[in-house]
Amino acid sequence: QVQVVESGGDLVQAGGSLRLFCTVSGSTFGALNMGWFRQAPGKQREGVSCIDWSGRTTYYADADVKGRFTISRDNAKNTLYLQMNSLKPEDTAMYYCAAASTTVSLRAGNYKYWGRGTQVTVSS
Repeated sequence: QVQVVESGGDLVQAGGSLRLFCTVSGSTFGALNMGWFRQAPGKQREGVSCIDWSGRTTYYADADVKGRFTISRDNAKNTLYLQMNSLKPEDTAMYYCAAASTTVSLRAGNYKYWGRGTQVTVSS
């Protein structure tokens, strides 16, 4: 059984940084395309960033996210990361890790396994 577990969420002031972690068990992590998504209260879940199995290909939701967030992975540690800098109040959301997309994609429907999320709250 594949398990996806996120951690690292916290309450932080605007302008601060956080690093999110996602570990995967029950599958060959190094073969999985992975993604980070977020969902704010009253809003739809949206893709933040994704990365292919090798770590060589990454995508971001938009230029603003790309300029502040960095997705990376360590296949030896079965861990996916999301480094978030210059955080803004609008980044406040539940952040979800998703695994096993058939392609490198920001479409939630492409992912087979999901974690329960980690809460990021940015105060102004």
